[in-house]
Amino acid sequence: MRVLSRLARLGLATAFLVAFTHGNSEQQSDVPPGMGARANVDRPKPVFMLHERDARIHGLKPFQELVDRAAPGSVLKPPPGKYAGPVVIDKPLTIDGGGQVSIDAGDRGTVMVLNASNSVLRGLRLTGSGDSHDTDDSCLDVRGNDNRIEELQIDNCLFGIDLKQSNRNSVLRNRVSSKDRELGVRGDGLRLWYSHDNLIEANEVIDSRDMVAWYSHRNTFRNNIGKRSRYSIHFMFANDNIVDGNRFYDNAVGVYFMYTEGGAARNNVISHATGAAGMGIGFKESSGTVVENNEIIYCAIGVGSDLSPFQPDSTIEFKGNRFAYNGIGIQFNSETGGNNLTDNVFEGNLTQVSYGGRSGSPRNNTWRGNYWDDYQGFDRNADGYGDHPHELLAYADQIWMDMPMARFFRNSPVMELLDFLERLAPFSSPDVILRDEQPRFLKPRREA
Repeated sequence: MRVLSRLARLGLATAFLVAFTHGNSEQQSDVPPGMGARANVDRPKPVFMLHERDARIHGLKPFQELVDRAAPGSVLKPPPGKYAGPVVIDKPLTIDGGGQVSIDAGDRGTVMVLNASNSVLRGLRLTGSGDSHDTDDSCLDVRGNDNRIEELQIDNCLFGIDLKQSNRNSVLRNRVSSKDRELGVRGDGLRLWYSHDNLIEANEVIDSRDMVAWYSHRNTFRNNIGKRSRYSIHFMFANDNIVDGNRFYDNAVGVYFMYTEGGAARNNVISHATGAAGMGIGFKESSGTVVENNEIIYCAIGVGSDLSPFQPDSTIEFKGNRFAYNGIGIQFNSETGGNNLTDNVFEGNLTQVSYGGRSGSPRNNTWRGNYWDDYQGFDRNADGYGDHPHELLAYADQIWMDMPMARFFRNSPVMELLDFLERLAPFSSPDVILRDEQPRFLKPRREA
């Protein structure tokens, strides 16, 4: 018996070793540096029997049967109707539902998993995922490269479209919404993780949590709409991403760059980012970004910047933007300089620019050619620029800039009176917030 027990343990150890070696021996391309061989990037997902899924799908034909019968590289055009999920696609296919095919997973697990490359998914409705954050229940998991995902309707799913280690995909004209949950416990409408060179264009992400890109570089987000979510787009350790021509309304934060380098935000409209953390565009220890020709309006804070730019000798460029009717146009925290602001419009903001603490020196950042609706000067030579520099001085505002808790009393009658008296006969030296050497006298015309 002792010999048999030893043999059994030896055999079991050998089996584990073979399985481990086999599971890590297959090398795949486009694996992020330092990650070694690509293993399964998902947590194990449970298998749900039909009786565990909602009764609404019990009489539906499984869509997996159609996928299994289709030849690799073929075009699958299913008959219109409703089908039962889940679906796993392990071969290149073109699946065209023509806007008349619905796949429902019955509120359990993930609806569809695309493990193949060079595939097309078009004109499908994916609905009814589970609600587990542990297994990232979603409508669509993409785990391949060079796929085209277009014109999908995605609803009643925890996560919407989830790309992991998936490159050069096109995600076009999809409509995504999450489950009806509190904002913080919804899933992300669109998530990229270690996924590079993807095109995200003309999608609508509504009533979701975030669009996120983590460790994902050189992606383009163009002409998308984001509404009633938390972060319209949140970049983290994601470099050289482009955000162009999007419209983001009624979200907590528009675009947030965290620990990133490079990239650009151009031609976007970001409005009504309100609430305690409301912010149009945010920076956290990021460098080298270009912010150009954006409309940032009706936000609690237009731009919030913390230790940015972060890398030595780097800059962040703000060109031709309009900051209008925000609580604070731009707020700098932990100011180190390196922000260049030219040809921007500041109008209707309760506070144009503020600092989390004293600004130190007005020359930390470069201000030139901006339009200020509170500029007090003339343009005698009619060259379009003011005759003298525009200076923004903080009098009573120093109180709430130095003590954030006092912000509750900002614009109260007492604070307004104190600010008036300070300007009339200063009894303390005002803090110089900025100095624009050549302010515009006339507001430049813009095409929104």
